[in-house]
Amino acid sequence: MQPINPQNLMENQTVNPVPPVMNHAGHEVLDVHEILSHAVNTLDTYVMLRQHVKDPELADIMQRQYQYMVNEYNTLVECFSTGRDPSKPTSRYQMKQGNNVVYGLKPGQPKKPMTSPTEINDQRVSSQMLSCVKTGAGHRAVAATETTNPVVRRVLADSIPNCIEMAYEIFLYQNKHGYYQVPQFSPQEMQQLTTSYSPASPQLPLQ
Repeated sequence: MQPINPQNLMENQTVNPVPPVMNHAGHEVLDVHEILSHAVNTLDTYVMLRQHVKDPELADIMQRQYQYMVNEYNTLVECFSTGRDPSKPTSRYQMKQGNNVVYGLKPGQPKKPMTSPTEINDQRVSSQMLSCVKTGAGHRAVAATETTNPVVRRVLADSIPNCIEMAYEIFLYQNKHGYYQVPQFSPQEMQQLTTSYSPASPQLPLQ
């Protein structure tokens, strides 16, 4: 058996590149499987909860997000199975809400798990939506840094800001209706914390 020549290996890789459909690392395949599985669960959750939505505004958010997530899911499935650019380019999700946040805490009843499906309401539905979307953003961010296929990596990276936008949209809806309250520090504490750091020099020290 002849010894392996590293130069020959490099030449073989150049002459016989990996076909696009096989251009995936093992951990990448598992990560994308996890993302697609979570995407299916998220879409299923939206379908199961839609009948319980009473607020037309929440119904509109759910419908727009569902349509966007279906298109994003199909895009990822296509490029993952082919290793090539998807037939439809990635797009940007845009919410309708403004970005006004209500700060402060108001007294209310402690939260507890449901004991009956009759307790499903807009607050619980929107909380489930927010949980699904935030989890999806985290999964994609991790996978995008570990993906070797350039097309799949780009599709995953492009999807992260859209997950964040959808999560922010749901948060703003919840915050406006008092479902998601936002505490703040005192003005003195806020001033101290926001001025705790000073700018750094962009020059890398030589010694």
